[in-house]
Amino acid sequence: MTLIARLLFATLTFSAVIANNVSGSFPSDFIFGASTASYQVEGAWDEDGKGWSMWDHLVRTDPGHIADHSNADVAANSYHLYKRDVQMLKELGVSAYRFSISWPRIMPYGRPDYVNPRGIQYYNNLIDELLANNIQPFPTMYHWDLPQNLNEQGGILSENFPDWFGDYARVLYQNFGDRVKHWLTLNEPYIHCHIGFGTGMHAPRIRSPGVGYYRCGRQILLAHARAFHIYNDEGFRSAQNGQLGIVISMDWSIPSTDSVDDAEAVTDYIAFKFGQYMDPLFSEQGNYPQRILERVATNSALEGLSTTRLPAFTDAEAEYLRGTSDFLALNHYSTAVVYRNASVAGMHEVPSMFNDVYIGSYSDPSWPMSETNWSAEYAPGLYNLLNYIKDTYNNPTIYITENGFSSFTGLVDDQRCQYYKNYLVAVQQAIESGVDLRGYFAWSLMDNFEWARGYTIRFGLYEIDMTDPERTRTPRKSALVYKEIIRSRVVDMDYNPDPYLPGSSHLVTGSALTVVVAALYNLLR
Repeated sequence: MTLIARLLFATLTFSAVIANNVSGSFPSDFIFGASTASYQVEGAWDEDGKGWSMWDHLVRTDPGHIADHSNADVAANSYHLYKRDVQMLKELGVSAYRFSISWPRIMPYGRPDYVNPRGIQYYNNLIDELLANNIQPFPTMYHWDLPQNLNEQGGILSENFPDWFGDYARVLYQNFGDRVKHWLTLNEPYIHCHIGFGTGMHAPRIRSPGVGYYRCGRQILLAHARAFHIYNDEGFRSAQNGQLGIVISMDWSIPSTDSVDDAEAVTDYIAFKFGQYMDPLFSEQGNYPQRILERVATNSALEGLSTTRLPAFTDAEAEYLRGTSDFLALNHYSTAVVYRNASVAGMHEVPSMFNDVYIGSYSDPSWPMSETNWSAEYAPGLYNLLNYIKDTYNNPTIYITENGFSSFTGLVDDQRCQYYKNYLVAVQQAIESGVDLRGYFAWSLMDNFEWARGYTIRFGLYEIDMTDPERTRTPRKSALVYKEIIRSRVVDMDYNPDPYLPGSSHLVTGSALTVVVAALYNLLR
């Protein structure tokens, strides 16, 4: 699709909302939720038998690496305040909570020869509290806090990693599977591998952008498949009746111009950024996209290597991987404008994934930019992405497990409010277009430790004063907007609550006009 066609699409897909200031309604069984991750919110880093994670090790050996020299030793203190977290979820009206389980809290040394009973008890308490409030648990098994003991034995790059992860998954099934019906295995292979092994900005801080990056992704896919087969083959699925999916981050891309080169840049962006992880699991043929295998093999030869830096999966491995996700857990934040021209020459390190893909990218300056340097608001990108997945991978079941906008502190977060409104319009319209989209989770329920950025940026629907020992949670304006969308099941573009009004943390009633317009829109569409 040309750039002009995409811009025309942006006008057409939002026309109903522009005209009526209200979207169509979400299906009655559509799940709304919120998300967090263990290391980013739990705190209690060394309490009740928890072992060290590789992030605990990083912030102690190089505290200056974190932007504000902070750490997650206490973070949002969710380990002690989980009941308040569940109250917040209930205030929002969500029906599901995506959280992650800390591997070193369950297995302090990473292996099943010792399982920490107090770690098991904490997650039992959290899951039971959620269910008591009619909130479905969507736990992620691994959200980047690898036990340091395993990290020192080779970590994700080790041949043993899939088996280590499988043993860990088995313990989770045994202890929590009777109540968990949606498991998410590993979070964002592209981001984890790129920042952990490409740039070295995240733990384990190994810079190997042309070799380690690819091996990391390979091992994560095999680990996911190992957990899936254990669930199937050892009787957990038949006894517990749950489902498993993997969390894959996907930003969309549009061409900078209508040139053939820029169109090819979009195709390569998709293949390298998420086709690398989607194709082995969701495509009919399995394995990596052929264009990736050929590109990396060609570059490897030009670099004087005797073998490719990215070998294809064997036939046996491809068969082991294919079809091992009951659903796709999709994390999406933004869209990139991509190009390929003479200026790309010499732009990227050799060898690296970025040199292999051989493109440049930027955000359109007209798009509202968040306080991160990687996320700008362009909601039509999400609509296009969801339909691409539908058309390319036989319309898999999808849950959007992260979507959000960063800011600084403060309760009046109008840009985040607009972001959520626009992206949820894209979600609703994608459902209308036939995408099998079952749920949406806002990132994040509350402010958290944002990895190497520390607490310098905030994603929370609820603000937390990290200098306050009580870690008091206060709803932002975006929390009230999200709550009203959940309550009314429509997006009212004019809804403008005041977070400073007394009682703003309680149910906010929408206007009768909103409901009437939504009903008329649905009858006439």
